[in-house]
Amino acid sequence: MADASPLTVRLNPADNVVVARADILSTAALPGEGVSTRAKIPAGHKVATQRIATGAPVRKFNQIIGFAKRAIEPGEHVHVHNTAFQAFERDYAAGTEARPTQYFTGDARATFQGYVRANGRVGTRNYIGVLTSVNCSATVARYIADQFNRTDALRDYPNVDGVAAFVHGTGCGMAGSGEGYMNLQRTLWGYASHPNFASVVMVGLGCEVAQLSYLLDSYGIEPGPHFQVMTIQDSGGTRKSVERGVARIKEMLPDANKARRRTVAAEHLTLALQCGGSDGYSGITANPALGAASDLLVRHGGTAILSETPEIYGAEHLLTRRAVNAKVADALIERIKWWEEYCRKNDGQMDNNPSPGNKAGGLTTILEKSLGAAAKGGTTNLTAVYKYAEPVREKGFVFMDTPGYDPCSATGQVAGGANIICFTTGRGSVFGCKPAPSIKLATNTPMFKRMEEDMDINCGDIVDRGAGIQEKGEEIFRLVLEVASGRKSKSEALGFGDNEFVPWQIGATM
Repeated sequence: MADASPLTVRLNPADNVVVARADILSTAALPGEGVSTRAKIPAGHKVATQRIATGAPVRKFNQIIGFAKRAIEPGEHVHVHNTAFQAFERDYAAGTEARPTQYFTGDARATFQGYVRANGRVGTRNYIGVLTSVNCSATVARYIADQFNRTDALRDYPNVDGVAAFVHGTGCGMAGSGEGYMNLQRTLWGYASHPNFASVVMVGLGCEVAQLSYLLDSYGIEPGPHFQVMTIQDSGGTRKSVERGVARIKEMLPDANKARRRTVAAEHLTLALQCGGSDGYSGITANPALGAASDLLVRHGGTAILSETPEIYGAEHLLTRRAVNAKVADALIERIKWWEEYCRKNDGQMDNNPSPGNKAGGLTTILEKSLGAAAKGGTTNLTAVYKYAEPVREKGFVFMDTPGYDPCSATGQVAGGANIICFTTGRGSVFGCKPAPSIKLATNTPMFKRMEEDMDINCGDIVDRGAGIQEKGEEIFRLVLEVASGRKSKSEALGFGDNEFVPWQIGATM
């Protein structure tokens, strides 16, 4: 970790700001910096350590996080009132920082207790899923799942984690081709084939744009004992559809209950990296600690997926430099350019972040937020770039193009194959994501103490007591293995995960 004084954290000698470890009163001397504060500095916020001229870059992490809107004097609070986003050229330097990965071998390779499916893929949970092709079948899907979750119908099936309905708000009123349609199809296929499901029932209305027949034909899916499809119209309406769905799941339960965990290598873990409700500590504590855990997973042969493209904007050059080749770097740059055009067409801006909560926590610009968010990806090589919900086939550290909206982003990652999630938060996001267990990492101790029932690990001790990034990364990695082996995360214990299935909608609603 960077050197910490009693009041501030300096992240790099070249920075012209430091970060407040706690609320700092006006006129307080900052040890080691030779300046005194000119105003109260809230915890997690920045204070200038030298004069920053009008238009000059503000530097944190030894990177540009914004530009001074006016001259900023030493000791001033540096935030939205005097610092702004401004586009600037970045040197992508494809592959210049790629290095050989030092893999663990033999008995040193980590293991966990997972469910090995017939096709060789490994799950961390053993759910039965009720998927929907269209919003019109959402109520029926929920009614089917409720017949098991609100009764004692699963009492005799202790090895089944639950019956979960995955409903969404699209599937019709959309083009039957193009990016939006393919996003939905990839998402549905990714969930239908996910190793955290023992079996799946997919429910449609019958006349929607997102026809079940297209999904079956395009992905070569054959209905069978572990995958069933039905439509409300063919089944005779709501009541008969619910009865039919319940009957099919009852037939699936005995076989699903036969599943047993067994020891498998950590290479079968695919970890989704997420952050939400970020603050000024995110890029100092939880995100780099999760990056260290990601590096460990990669070294054990596993996969870590970084996403949320709008929230790596301005930091993408740090990823392209780690790309294994120019093709991978170009794929990431292409996604950035796609987003710029997407925003232009929809009268949006790439710098519409940070959110009000992020700003209250000390984040000033999207550049600052992105630099912190990218830290979740650790330091290993970038091996592949995927579109939303594409199957993740490469091992190692990869990137998937998703929106920054957490449920939508995580949905794409899980569809791509993520069987476990780590989610960092500074403001206190509450989040779960069936069928993949979600581990919550708090960036600061005060929030962790307020919301300890929701947070799995406190990373605030990196600042509070000088805990090492690597030390905390190892703690996170150990918990990932434990949760993958069946230990419930806090969000699972609270019952989260039934409302976080949000496929990315692109295009006109007709």
